[in-house]
Amino acid sequence: MTSRAPTSTNSPSVSPKYVVAHFMVGNSYPYTVDNWLSDILLAYSSGIDGFALNVGVDSWQPSQVANAYQAALRSGTGFKLFMSFDMSSLPCTTSSNAATLRTYITTYATHPNQLLYNGRVMASSFSGETCTFGQGSVTSGWSTQFVHKLTGSSAVHFVPSFFVNPSQFNTYSGVINGMFNWNSGWPIQVTTSFVLSIPGLLGDIYSGSSSAVSSLLSNYIGSTTPDETYIPSLAAMSGSQTYMAAVSPWFFTHYGPSTYNKNWIYLSDDHLYATRWESLIKIRDQVDFVQVISWNDFGESHYVGPIEGDQPMSQAWVDGNDHTGWLNLTSYYASAFKTGTYPTPTKDQLIMWSRPHPASASASNDAVGRPTNYQITSDNVWAVVLATSPATVVLSTSSSQSQTFNVPAGVSKLAVPITPGGTMHGTLTRGGQTVIDLQATNFTFQANPTTYNFNAHVIASP
Repeated sequence: MTSRAPTSTNSPSVSPKYVVAHFMVGNSYPYTVDNWLSDILLAYSSGIDGFALNVGVDSWQPSQVANAYQAALRSGTGFKLFMSFDMSSLPCTTSSNAATLRTYITTYATHPNQLLYNGRVMASSFSGETCTFGQGSVTSGWSTQFVHKLTGSSAVHFVPSFFVNPSQFNTYSGVINGMFNWNSGWPIQVTTSFVLSIPGLLGDIYSGSSSAVSSLLSNYIGSTTPDETYIPSLAAMSGSQTYMAAVSPWFFTHYGPSTYNKNWIYLSDDHLYATRWESLIKIRDQVDFVQVISWNDFGESHYVGPIEGDQPMSQAWVDGNDHTGWLNLTSYYASAFKTGTYPTPTKDQLIMWSRPHPASASASNDAVGRPTNYQITSDNVWAVVLATSPATVVLSTSSSQSQTFNVPAGVSKLAVPITPGGTMHGTLTRGGQTVIDLQATNFTFQANPTTYNFNAHVIASP
């Protein structure tokens, strides 16, 4: 299977564009300023302009936020930071709860690395649509206890992720300055029951008929359908509202009832990350921010940063499954989103990924069980090529299973099926010379896993 990215975008936009990444401060407990600095330099070199700092209730998190701002300043890059209040963790029933949020804003409002938007302190959230802060309504709570108490240099540009129907956005007039569409990063409507409603589709997935699957699901994977409900609802509000879209490479979480009780996948096949980026670039005139979910949310398997810090009991499916190869794609697509022009690759690159075992495999010792929606993912190796000029790419999963692709200059999205015992190997040749020889060194597609793992194992050429 092969598909190609467009080579140009729609008309350039005049408003500034930002690409930021969601950073879980709750996973940074052992970080030093040097750890933060390393992450910031890596993110900056990958086309990311800043981190949305997801802060929760832990008493130690403010000190790590301070370390982040110190590191950003030390980096000398102009890398930006802003708060993303995790209202699934932070309490929000009293006025003093709001004071905690305001302290984060006022502490860093004039810091050189604080992201300002329209001259105001950028701030976001995860959830918060039920917070009253002791007031008679959610709107009154956020308005009187947060937004309107922040004045002067601490005045806030508030773009939360409230999980409400877009038709209700106008009820937050005077509170929000836009909205972050968290769930737009994945085709969350594509569940097992959804797939079962399309005759023959589940069988195509099981048989590895990826062309049939992708043609049926291409309207959903990476599409702008979720954006198309948010954008007009924001446009209908008074003032100029900011739209922040999400892009994410993956989703798998595997917690049992004794912990977080989260055990499902979202469909992440068919080069979701690249496809979603391309969709957003097409509508870039209507998108102010793209937020990458995530830099380090290991528990949901969508991290693009290095595996470090303090994991949320996710080691069983995260350890050994590096994702930093996806940063090569981030750099390429972020440039296209911000400038309006796809860059010409100056270096040949190959990125490949796959899951550790067949979707239908039966784990021998996993009390949590199969994740919800496990039936909808295909057993494939996915690959993206960035080519400086036309080349030949060979993708192999064993000595006897390989496919050859002739790729043009620019981006090509490729896929080959994988079966138990398979691995990942890719080469790029041009003019009889081998330019890339990429081989997974610690990956085998296991027929009989001990535990279920629907995370991705990503490899990339340097």
